[in-house]
Parts: sequence; structure tokens; C-alpha cells
Amino acid sequence: MTTPSQSFLTRRTATAAGLALAIGAALGIAAAPIAAQAAENEKCFGVALKGKNDCKAGAGTTCAGTSKVDYQGNAWTMVPKGTCEKTVSKTSPTGHGQLNEFKEVKA
Repeated sequence: MTTPSQSFLTRRTATAAGLALAIGAALGIAAAPIAAQAAENEKCFGVALKGKNDCKAGAGTTCAGTSKVDYQGNAWTMVPKGTCEKTVSKTSPTGHGQLNEFKEVKA
């Protein structure tokens, strides 16, 4: 026979386990669209405007929003796959975004 305190502990443990399971499931569901989005996009260098890059823009920068100038050659942003090299970049040697960082030409 269980005592009232044992019954309380059993319910509390079951509730905590259920909550942990629910949180884990929610995080898994939330991560799925991010993974799908990453597969449909690519990093494109030289197309971000000043302060509008996605994470890590080369030496001297830390993360998103740290690009110093428009069309910085070592700053990237995510674009739909297949569109990078069609996107205008005023500092790129080709005049379009690049899949790798590059040294800017004068605009």
C-alpha cells in the first residue's frame, strides 16, 4: 500500500517526465523547419547591406549584423538556393553574389 506522500511523489515524477517529453517534442518540431530552410538556401557572399549580414562576416566581426559596408566580400546572407550568383553585388569581380568570400573591387 502506498502512503499519501509516496503517491504525491509518483504523480510529481510522472508530471515532470511528461513535461520534459512535451518540451522535447516541441523543440524537435520547431527545429524541423529550420533544417528544411537550410537545405533550400545557401550562403551568398557580397550581397548583404551594411549591418544586415547573417552570422560571422570574416575577420574582425562576430555575428549577424556586423558587416561594416554594403556588399562586403566576406559577409554573407542566406538566399534561396540557385539565386546567389544572379543577385547583384556592386563589389564582386563578376558583379553578382559569390558562393565563397572574395576581395572586393571598388564600386
